[in-house]
Amino acid sequence: MLHLHRKKACTMKAGSFLLFGVICIVQTSLAQERVIYQEDHDSKPYYFGITLAGSVSRFQTELHSRFLTNDTIYVAEPNNSGGFGLGLLATARISDRFQFRFNPQLFFTARGIQYKRKYPDIDQQTDVTQTIESVTVSFPFQLKLQSDRIGNFRVYMMTGVKGDIDLASNARAKKAEDLVKINKYDYGIELGIGFNFFFESFILSPEIKLSNGIPNIHSRDPNLIYSSVFDKIQSRMIVFSIHIEG
Repeated sequence: MLHLHRKKACTMKAGSFLLFGVICIVQTSLAQERVIYQEDHDSKPYYFGITLAGSVSRFQTELHSRFLTNDTIYVAEPNNSGGFGLGLLATARISDRFQFRFNPQLFFTARGIQYKRKYPDIDQQTDVTQTIESVTVSFPFQLKLQSDRIGNFRVYMMTGVKGDIDLASNARAKKAEDLVKINKYDYGIELGIGFNFFFESFILSPEIKLSNGIPNIHSRDPNLIYSSVFDKIQSRMIVFSIHIEG
């Protein structure tokens, strides 16, 4: 019995020392100051960065009244297509909450439209996909609303306007038949949310935004079988960006 009692007492004592050690470690950890990186960053009047982006884009289409009487095409639907972009970033401080941002980017996209023909084409195909490749220079001007910093983390929202120039526009192309002609210029609105992660020498900012074009970018030609079925085409894009800021 004395042996069992002594063993139990030793176990309880060892457990007490272990509990005491854990409490001490926790208290020490809580007492230590958390390292805050770039504490003076919010006072900078401006700063710069670079942008790496991936995108999912498509056309928003409206069919022409002629589509109902079309004797060749009976289905015309846009597809979602992936792309990527590279850009620069310049941010100017307005106040503790608001910042102005200019984020010019170069996007490479290839948006497709799926057609179903009533009769086979010259390749004996009834399902045809027309791909419209674009190399777009985008000029977004954005207003950024940011939260307070929580340690080395912050969340923000942004909204703005953009102007786009499609360097690969085929609106003036001479070759016809298989083309859906897209105008060179576009503009639209943007809305997004992002997160700032502060590190010792840079800020990593993942972001997602919706970018919607406003005007009709379709250069309609009634003589083109794949183009004449549409009355209106607008651009739509979801952009996933990683900003690396200084």
